[in-house]
Amino acid sequence: MSVAIKKEFLPHYTYDDYKEWEGDWELIYGIPYAMSSPNFVHQEIGVRAIYQLHSKLKDCKRCKAVYEMDWKIKEDIVVRPDVLVVCDQKKKGAFVSKTPEIIFEILSPSTKSKDLGLKKLIYEQERVPYYVMVDPVDFSAEILKLKDDKFLLDGIFEKDSYIFNLNGCEIEFDFKELFDEIV
Repeated sequence: MSVAIKKEFLPHYTYDDYKEWEGDWELIYGIPYAMSSPNFVHQEIGVRAIYQLHSKLKDCKRCKAVYEMDWKIKEDIVVRPDVLVVCDQKKKGAFVSKTPEIIFEILSPSTKSKDLGLKKLIYEQERVPYYVMVDPVDFSAEILKLKDDKFLLDGIFEKDSYIFNLNGCEIEFDFKELFDEIV
């Protein structure tokens, strides 16, 4: 027998609550989600992605690549993408307040369904131009590109490069370099 729980019986937290929590969390529609510690391959892919983006963005001073930074979307939605690129961020502080241009999520068994479902929907609603879902098992990346307010698959990459257009800045990201010789 299944029981439906009324929405008013569920806890609803805000950013003020979130700031006080210990550990790593995301807050999605007022519901907290614990984040597991990333494994070695996850960390290596993340570091390689941030390094490559940082290097490629040197000529694009208005855009910055950051690693595991909170993006506060609303008072009850705070997500922490693995890697993101934000442009024209005026206020530097505890969180990103502007919609990122690119989000990389490195999939793991504990977060895969959330990354492919709920977070993908949020990123689409917030009009993130590029969503890159990195599979650390297959060493591949799916790039979703926003077109007419919907994400469309722009390709699956393992050894190729992809050009991201960041409103005046173009960067060529090399997926071979991202995945090469990861043990």
